[in-house]
Amino acid sequence: MDSIRPSPAPNRSRIAKTFQKVIHLKTATKSRSSPGFCLPIPQEKQRCCESRQFERECAEEAMEEYRIRAGLEAFVAKLFATVSAVKAAYAELQMAQFPYNDEAVQSADQAVVDELKGLSELKRRFLKNQIDSSPPHVTLMLAEIQEQQSLMKTYEITMKKMQGEIENRESRISSLQEQLKDIIQNNKTLEKKLNASGSFSVLDNVKLSDSSPKDFILVLHYALRSVRNFVKFFIREMESANWDIEAAANAIQPDIRFINRDHKAFAFESFVCREIFAGFNDPNFSVQTNEQSLPKENHQRRIFFFEQFKKLRSVNLIHFLKQNPNSSFGKFLKSKYLHFVHPKMEFSFSGNLNQRKMVNSGEYPETEFFKSFAERLAFTLFGIFI
Repeated sequence: MDSIRPSPAPNRSRIAKTFQKVIHLKTATKSRSSPGFCLPIPQEKQRCCESRQFERECAEEAMEEYRIRAGLEAFVAKLFATVSAVKAAYAELQMAQFPYNDEAVQSADQAVVDELKGLSELKRRFLKNQIDSSPPHVTLMLAEIQEQQSLMKTYEITMKKMQGEIENRESRISSLQEQLKDIIQNNKTLEKKLNASGSFSVLDNVKLSDSSPKDFILVLHYALRSVRNFVKFFIREMESANWDIEAAANAIQPDIRFINRDHKAFAFESFVCREIFAGFNDPNFSVQTNEQSLPKENHQRRIFFFEQFKKLRSVNLIHFLKQNPNSSFGKFLKSKYLHFVHPKMEFSFSGNLNQRKMVNSGEYPETEFFKSFAERLAFTLFGIFI
């Protein structure tokens, strides 16, 4: 019998188990460790990294919010600029209608339509949240330029409109001034006719024998109006000759203080009345007539002067005086003119003494001042005397 030899199987089994344990240990160690070589991160450094990440996210959110806000501001600016453009286009349309200009109306109407289309496009983009078509700063700049251009256009249209109104008003003023000149001229003509012929219509149906104090009062009131009219003309002559109106009034009435400048006319009225009524109590009242040609009785003299006055009412005074230089009225006028108009006054008004020389020689000038004196003062006063 063969002897029993021990089997090597147990040894192999033991080696296999040992090898398996070693392999299993290495596998477990690898599974518990990170792949490759890595050191553990400290907690402070990890918190710092997380803080930086948070700050980066906040900055990105702030930038996004700023971008959105800037886009909205740019959009609103463009909206306002478009509205200003619509207003300017509409103002131009109104301007083209008055006065009506067909080409200008069509052009302005198309401009209004284009601006309204732009406004509609902005509304569409806003509703669809499409407001970031260009950089906000560029949009803001373009919107500012557009709005300034629209404002300038509106101001130019307004200026043209106001200039047109000024021209219309100036034309209206010129027309009214011409009408005023015509009215003044017509008034002067009527005044001359009234003074020459119809001044004393109150005496048309009055006979000298039937005259009453009432008739005298009517004539006296008209005479006072004539004096006031002459004084207005007299003051204008003094102003044209650069007289000191205040000094002249104070020379006439030195003890009176005039509060209102227009009240100085009363001083000149008193001066005129004082001068022309001088000698009113004289039966002939400065009428230098040959005594032999006058009736001896006072009543007959009154009739004589009344007939002279009636004859003068229906004629042109200057023409009558030239044809009848030695008439009673002509001598009366000569006496009153030379007494009232001082040589210095006449020289100041006309620059010479030609009128005085003509009156002294029995001639009667046709100047405006002499006509006013003869028709407004002398003739009226002659009627009162009669």
